[in-house]
Amino acid sequence: MHPAILTLEDGITRLTLAPQTGGSIVNWNVIASGQPLLRPSNDEALGAGTARKLACYPLAPWSNRISNGGFESPDGWFALEPNSHNDALPIHGSAWQQPWEVIEQSAQHACLQLNSSIPFAYRAQLHFSLLDGTLSIMLQVTHLDARAAWHGLGLHPYLPRTANTRLRATASQVWLTDETGLPTELENIPAAWNFNALNSLPQTRLDNGFTEWDGSALISQPDLGYELECRATGSEFFLVFCPPGLDFFCFEPVSHPVNAHHLPGHPGLRLLRQGESAELGFSLSYRAL
Repeated sequence: MHPAILTLEDGITRLTLAPQTGGSIVNWNVIASGQPLLRPSNDEALGAGTARKLACYPLAPWSNRISNGGFESPDGWFALEPNSHNDALPIHGSAWQQPWEVIEQSAQHACLQLNSSIPFAYRAQLHFSLLDGTLSIMLQVTHLDARAAWHGLGLHPYLPRTANTRLRATASQVWLTDETGLPTELENIPAAWNFNALNSLPQTRLDNGFTEWDGSALISQPDLGYELECRATGSEFFLVFCPPGLDFFCFEPVSHPVNAHHLPGHPGLRLLRQGESAELGFSLSYRAL
């Protein structure tokens, strides 16, 4: 049985959401042509019951992987278990694996909410809005646990990839990683991964985090007849995931690098005490070519 679908429209684009499947986006399409602006989700993907098969999902209360079986906070140790069958480390927080509820809905706006006790008590909200072909997403988290904890946020959109897909997103350095996907060292960006000017995606695997992002990006899809002008707030880092030979890639605005819980200074993370909040915003503006 497929989950209930929520639909928003602004006259130019149509957005469908599956709140109970991790607060995920199912599809975002151009109404006139049906052109998918995110990786399209069919009935099989929707029926799989996992956010990873859909078009975009939230990352809270952290992004990507955490090592060492958990992390330390001023009020004690938070133990974490692996939460994905294809990854040995806990990954992408807990929000994407829980059902969200709809607390606000109109023709062009929806707000979803999650009250979570995993791995500690927090409340998350996702605001989705459509206006003149722009999709705006705001992810907010409020810490509810009596013990303070480090929080990080992100979004995980899957995007169509063709031979001529191009990406522009300014960064200063990139994290190299080990075989488990954990960062090992910061390096200058190699030419194949340099998106400071509009660049094609690499043919080899890329699954790395980039630093000192200004929050703006351009995703150019000349083969598909459009581009997306993107803008993030609360995000000084992004990750690019390009699996070789597949027809999608991921461009993820995140508030912190991978495994920041164990990096010196906890870069990009926020130590939240009970009642304190953090947020990350991301907008994608459709423009026909």
